Order: sequence, then structure tokens, then C-alpha cells
Amino acid sequence: MNESPEWTTEPDLASRRFGGTVMWATDELFAEKENLVNPWTPRHQPETFGPKGQLYDGWETRRRREPGDDSALIRLGIPGVLSGVVVDTAYFKGNYPPEVSVAACAVEGYPSPDELSEQDWTVLVDRAAVRGDTENFFPVASDRRFTHVRLTMHPDGGVARLRAHGTAVPDPALLDPAALDLAALENGGRIAGCSNMFYSSPDNMLAPGLAAHQAEGWETARRRDDGNDWAIVRLAGAGVVRFADVDTGNLRGNAPGWFSLSGGTASDGSDIPDSWFELLPRTRLQPDTRHRFAVAADQEVTHVRLDIFPDGGVARLRLSGGLTERGLRGLRARFDAASAT
Repeated sequence: MNESPEWTTEPDLASRRFGGTVMWATDELFAEKENLVNPWTPRHQPETFGPKGQLYDGWETRRRREPGDDSALIRLGIPGVLSGVVVDTAYFKGNYPPEVSVAACAVEGYPSPDELSEQDWTVLVDRAAVRGDTENFFPVASDRRFTHVRLTMHPDGGVARLRAHGTAVPDPALLDPAALDLAALENGGRIAGCSNMFYSSPDNMLAPGLAAHQAEGWETARRRDDGNDWAIVRLAGAGVVRFADVDTGNLRGNAPGWFSLSGGTASDGSDIPDSWFELLPRTRLQPDTRHRFAVAADQEVTHVRLDIFPDGGVARLRLSGGLTERGLRGLRARFDAASAT
């Protein structure tokens, strides 16, 4: 099994969980193109046949009998800067493509596949060999912000998943800086650290929508000491938090008993504040419940620390508020830098 690079801990911006979609493909006779962005690990049941052959949890094209290659166009659910892509050929053993390439572009609005074909595409992965039934990792060396990705198989075959890991870079023109979720992944929020992620990643708390089940949130191992678990959120930008939503949806026997929130401001160039102050005191939580709390503190923060007592899981964390001038400048600067050609 391949050892996953560190960049695979970053969000998969192409995931269906974030709204990613496969807009078009040259062919999908054996298995649907939409499977490429499924958020779950590929599944397989041998000797399960449909009218067109073995059923695969992936994208599979027919065998080409003429020159050419097969391609699929993916609109990222969250535009951003990519650190790497994963071309996962899980369970494709005799029918995977020998080579693939990946390209990306940045387009405003919601272009059609025909309009995308006229764009200038940046090559992220030049024609590269892949192995079957394997996660094939390709780092990306580009600081540009992208909205769409194109996967090409040379010449045909099957790919289970395309993962596009990176950092969200929102368009400031599409945000209200006075009222937004400062923690949301799609707005640029990220987890900067946590005490434990045994069952699932704390980044899940910052995903859009509601968690469909308990694995779509953050859940820690059971503690057998006197401590407690915690996670630190690096906000989309410096701002003031006005409301906190702590959702324990689907967590019935493993929700925390209590939680608290602290805020801090990191100096430029630092990822973690030197000191913390109270945003919300230790407060009781109920299982499988969406909680909302008003935050009275009006101090600027760049980070928020969530403490859960003693352990357990949180499905979603929302930190609604507004960016300060410092935060808005930083957000605009990131967008401008990633949009420069």
C-alpha cells in the first residue's frame, strides 16, 4: 500500500461532499463518470454484473478501437489552490489506463463543457504512468487558483476516484464580509491542530451542509485519563464571532457532555496564538442536537479553540460573524495572488 503524502490531509476540493460534479465525459459505457467524485472509499463486489458488465464504483469507458483518449471534466465544489491530485484505480486491475494526465483552469461563473473547451488549460500532471488497483499520487507545483479540472486517460480504461486536495480560495466579490461563516472550509477556514482524530478528521466539522451520519463529523477515541479533547480552527480571516453553532447530529451515545470556545489572535507569520480568551464558557451539550449560542465577546480573533469534555464527536461547527478590515485585506490578498497569471 502506498504511503499517503502529507498534502492528502488537505480537503478534497473535487468531492461531491463539497458540491463537486463531473460535468462531461467522452464515454461512460461501463461505469458512470459521477463516481469519480464520490466522497467514500471505493467499494467493490466481485461477480456483480449488470447489462454492460461488472459493476464498478468508478468511471470506466469502453475499449477504444480508434485513435484518441478519454477525458472527464470536473467542476470543483470549492475553488482553490491545489497541492496534489490522487488518481485512484481501486479494483481496476486489468482495465486501468496505462497513463493519465490532469489539467486545470479558472473560469468565472458557470461555464458549459463547450465553453470550457475554449479555455487555456494549465497542465498539472503531464502524461504519467499509473498502476492498477492503487492510489497514484501526483504533487502539484502551482500557486494558481482553479475552478475546474480535466482528467484524461491514455487511451481508455477505468479510474475509481479523482481527488483534488488543496486550500480553498474564495472570491471576495461573492462573500458578504460583514456576515459569513468564519470557520467554513469553502470560505478558507481550516483546522490548525487537534488533540485526537482517531475516527475522523476535525476538518469534517467545517464542511457545508448537515452530516449524513456520524462518520461525516469529527470523533475522537475514548479518553481514559483526566484530560479533554480539542481542535483549533484557523478562521477564513481575522474577524469577530457573533454566533456559534455546535451540531452533535447523529452522535447519540458519543456526543461530548460539554464544550467551551476560546479565541486568540495570531501575529502575522504565526499559525497559533500565544494566548487565549473566553468566547463561551463550559456549556452542556445534548446528543443529536443542533445548538446555537450567541457570543458576547467583540474582540478580533484569527483562531478559535473548541474544547470538548471529555471526548466524543461534533458533526458541524459554525462560527458566524464578520471580517475585520485586517481580515478582509488578507482574504483579498490571497485571492489576488492566486488569480495572477
